[in-house]
Amino acid sequence: MSTREELQVPKAEFRSYYGRPILKEPTWKVPDVPLYLFLGGMAGSSATMAALADLTGNPGLARTGRYAAALGSTASVVALVHDLHRPTRFLNMLRVFKPTSPLSVGSWILAPFSGAASASAVSALTGILPAWGRAAGVASGVLGPALSTYTAVLLADTAIPAWHEYHRELPFVFGGSALASGAGAALLAAPPAEVEPARRMAVLGAGIELAAATRIERTGGIVGEPYRTGRPRRLMAAGRILTGLGAGLAVAGRRSRWVSDRNSRLLSAAAGVSLLAGGVCTRFGVFYAGRVSAADPKYVVVPQRERVAAQTGGAGDVSALAPDEGSATAKTGGATGPGSPPSPGSPPSPGSPPA
Repeated sequence: MSTREELQVPKAEFRSYYGRPILKEPTWKVPDVPLYLFLGGMAGSSATMAALADLTGNPGLARTGRYAAALGSTASVVALVHDLHRPTRFLNMLRVFKPTSPLSVGSWILAPFSGAASASAVSALTGILPAWGRAAGVASGVLGPALSTYTAVLLADTAIPAWHEYHRELPFVFGGSALASGAGAALLAAPPAEVEPARRMAVLGAGIELAAATRIERTGGIVGEPYRTGRPRRLMAAGRILTGLGAGLAVAGRRSRWVSDRNSRLLSAAAGVSLLAGGVCTRFGVFYAGRVSAADPKYVVVPQRERVAAQTGGAGDVSALAPDEGSATAKTGGATGPGSPPSPGSPPSPGSPPA
């Protein structure tokens, strides 16, 4: 085919696939699932912080971390069950343990963590069975890092472009955000004399989150576009600003001859609120970016064409990937989440719920 003939072929318009999006948009509820993502991360980092604080002689910080872990994990389970409509659906996830499924592994992380964190918090509150309470705190602290990051793996294991493309970066975004959120809870409620570890934790978490989020927004070509436009862009930008501000206030709130005790408490409280709000914005931003990328066929078709062109040296026939009425080639999702394209004439089924 001559160059002139090739130029006469119009570019495909990415409108639909048999009158439908190529991928099924996640049916997960808002705000249930984004809050579930946030609360689980905050709970996980708080439990780990509490376990370390207990070992290093900071009982007030340990107690605050245990309370935050228990409240966060309980609220996370409530949000998840509300999204699932029936508690039995969550219990059914525990019938089988499947190591190759992030959904199954996540269920088996969340359930024992919630139990251990609640037992540890009750013991700290009542003084009953302190040795068993500390053991439960250690158990939840060990599970904390996995709880903070497994939801990122769960999202990345779907076929949603804005999530799957960043399977390397999302665990760092969620893990860093969880550290910052756990530190924020401690800065709000822990005794002022024991919050220095939380300040360092806030700076570390903010650094990890901001570096990974910036990489997502600056790489990935067209697949990263949802993070740079519309509602996801505004939420991600708010998350960056609030997280960075919170880390700065955490450092500025250190008591010194220039910062009085009262001002230190005010700055620490402001840092805690800012860090927690930043974590919420980040989770909502990632969630909405996934929805946007699932709704527009171009985020599926263009990367497919680029991969085919790279494999064939630019000479391959990629016309079969056009999302018009005559094509049936599309990216399909895995068994752990939404993403499989519907067959013509059949309604799309909802995606698998997260755990």
